[in-house]
Amino acid sequence: MAISANRLELLQIADAVAREKSIDRTIVIDALEDAIQKAARSRYGTETEIRAEINSKTGEIRLQRLLHVVEQVENVSTEIALVDAKSRNPEIGLGDFVAEPLPPLDFGRIAAQSAKQVIVQKVREAERDRQYDEFKDRIGEVINGVVKRVEYGNVIVDIGRGEAIVRRDELIPREVFRNGDRIRAYVYDVRREQRGPQIFLSRTHPQFMAKLFMQEVPEIYDGVITIKAVARDPGSRAKIAVLSNDSSIDPVGACVGMRGSRVQAVVGELQGEKIDIIPWNEDAATFIVNALQPAEVAKVVLDDESERIEVVVPNDQLSLAIGRRGQNVRLASQLTGWGIDIMTEAEESERRQKEFQIRSDLFQASLNVDEMVSQLLASEGFTSIEEVAYVDVEEIASIEGFDPDTADEIQARAREFLEEQEEELRKQREELGVSEVLTNVPGLTSAMLVALGKDDIKTIEDLAGCAADDLIGWTERRDGETVRVDGTLTGYELSRADAESIVMAARVAAGWIEPEELIEMEAEDSDEDAAEESEEDAGVDADAVFEQESGATQEDTEK
Repeated sequence: MAISANRLELLQIADAVAREKSIDRTIVIDALEDAIQKAARSRYGTETEIRAEINSKTGEIRLQRLLHVVEQVENVSTEIALVDAKSRNPEIGLGDFVAEPLPPLDFGRIAAQSAKQVIVQKVREAERDRQYDEFKDRIGEVINGVVKRVEYGNVIVDIGRGEAIVRRDELIPREVFRNGDRIRAYVYDVRREQRGPQIFLSRTHPQFMAKLFMQEVPEIYDGVITIKAVARDPGSRAKIAVLSNDSSIDPVGACVGMRGSRVQAVVGELQGEKIDIIPWNEDAATFIVNALQPAEVAKVVLDDESERIEVVVPNDQLSLAIGRRGQNVRLASQLTGWGIDIMTEAEESERRQKEFQIRSDLFQASLNVDEMVSQLLASEGFTSIEEVAYVDVEEIASIEGFDPDTADEIQARAREFLEEQEEELRKQREELGVSEVLTNVPGLTSAMLVALGKDDIKTIEDLAGCAADDLIGWTERRDGETVRVDGTLTGYELSRADAESIVMAARVAAGWIEPEELIEMEAEDSDEDAAEESEEDAGVDADAVFEQESGATQEDTEK
């Protein structure tokens, strides 16, 4: 059968649109069929069910009207009687549809315009889906593009098969782009939105710098050197921690390159941002000391539970350790994930003397001993009456100037003091009306029970209705500032895990949850923790860079 010119032209149009928009040809043909169906409905009535089919080889258009098979016809445009349907096809039944051929349609101007809108809409949707599918898997890549326009400080980038946006806050400070400029940026998000897929680029993201190093340093690309952490103050300074998996390769030297050529290439792309490259170390103290370079550190004291570290530096190194506007210590904190408190040797000495005096006064008043004995206990590292009361008595007797009888007497006085204190707390708890049931909740001390009673938490149901934040406090933003709000048990050195455990135990005691449910929840949490630890043990490559940093200053690289 000969194929008419109009039919051939229809297929050629479908092929051309598919090639131009980089979408499947069948999608275009489906859009044409939908357009023809809409035009046919405007001709035969909007309530009529029309089906259009286009032969993908010949371009032949076939129109059919679908009629619903019913017992009694109410609308002849959409329904057909069962008797009439069986005369056409004896096997047809109620609820089926009969296809009735329609003559070729002569499109009018309005119908053609309506059909065009359907085609444009369908093709645009297909193009958006194609663009989203293409770029959603490219999150984490660095791509090149050409600046198309600048709108209110946001840069619109032509990236070939679509447009992307670099928002004003994702540009390096003082960075200016004009139409036609080439730009390199990091794809950090792709979203499907009403107006089409939105591709968001960034030049300030920490992983942008990590990816640049991967492009400049072959050892990183090959996996010989791993980027463990990155922290940036975009346009000013950055720190990057690197680890070599080959003991014969110096990770810092490899990233610096011959006469600083490799790091200089990254610095040039980041508008002169100074980069400290430091060796990563699994020992937190060593890593933090490295991260604070170029400052010298005299001593560090770690608190693993709260993930904070006290760093003591010489008096003349304080400003260098803190950095301009706190930049150095802030970046080091981001890089290591630890909170860092910096003090001078003089401040640290003064604080130690103050703590020593406080402990001495505590022992002197509580144990009814003279000043010399209290100072001896404090100087040996005892920090509380509980330690004195329950430590091995031989440890007290080993203090110079003490004998076994003295040690026994001191320990007896400590235990007597604690018993008196416990009795006083018990009376306070009873006066406040705190339920005896609360004394059976693991993790709660008598002092904590009194604190709960003062905050009107007196029954097991009251405690079960609390959240962890109610006990240990929380932080919130007020008038642009971060404010710490104390909880009922703030000051009792409870961690969030401790507070959650206390609340869950109360809910079990109150009958809100079954013990089996608590065991299942704890098992799930344990599995999640184990999975996180295994991910950490597997190492963090450049695709999973933290917002953190490390050192080997720009001036060092030039040397």
